[in-house]
Amino acid sequence: MKIANAYRGLVRQLTAGYDEREARNIARLVFEDAFGVHNLNREDELPTEQTLKLRDIAQRLIDGEPWQYILGQADFYGLKFRVTPDTLIPRAETEELVYEILQDHPKGPGRSALDIGTGTGCIPITLKHHRPNWAVTGLEVSRKALEAASQNAAELGTTVHFLEADILEEKSWAKFPLYDLIVSNPPYIPPSEARLMPKHVLEHEPHLALFTATEDALVFYEAIARFARAHLSPGGMLYFELNEFNGAEVLKIVEDQGFEAAELKQDMSGKTRMLKASNW
Repeated sequence: MKIANAYRGLVRQLTAGYDEREARNIARLVFEDAFGVHNLNREDELPTEQTLKLRDIAQRLIDGEPWQYILGQADFYGLKFRVTPDTLIPRAETEELVYEILQDHPKGPGRSALDIGTGTGCIPITLKHHRPNWAVTGLEVSRKALEAASQNAAELGTTVHFLEADILEEKSWAKFPLYDLIVSNPPYIPPSEARLMPKHVLEHEPHLALFTATEDALVFYEAIARFARAHLSPGGMLYFELNEFNGAEVLKIVEDQGFEAAELKQDMSGKTRMLKASNW
């Protein structure tokens, strides 16, 4: 099968479950990342072993498996991150959160930053990549996710310190130092809302990173806000990624903890997806 025909055939198959633009984007990524093919108009033949692999990939995509897990990687802020079933797939909204942090803190004096619930390590690794003189730490409760994050840091040539800990265990807080920045995209979906989740997310992404243990959807925000109040240096900054519907509640939590200049931020789609606040 010629490469151009194989690409068009994959796009046709994917349009059953995706709009055409997304189908073309996924097909392009499959050919680039799985086969190293960047010119999709090539008339040479796709090797037999790659044709067989393409059929397997196509079927898994049709069955609803996210392409990032199939290919084992995802793009984030211009970098490629290894993803596994133990890590959430990095999202564009999180890229915007990282952009906000980098805009707030231009290159200059070194800073210390802590990412809580680090997953693939996409936040701390990207911060370290763009601010090499920062001391960056990623905290994660899942050991397997930490293994993936550590591997990403090594493959991307960054030095990030990773810690295995549960931020909800307050007795462990005393061992943490002060940080200039604390950032988190914590779990915020109560178990009762699992039925509302897209099938491909519910069946493939780690529930530990998606769902709270109880119906309290704000439990991590409350704990992290209290932790940050005690572990941010004077003038330090707290950053949260939000569910677009819980911004006002998280803002109140942060303000009740005594943070100043707390504000909600919208993403490029106009949805309230970020919060930042100062520890003045």
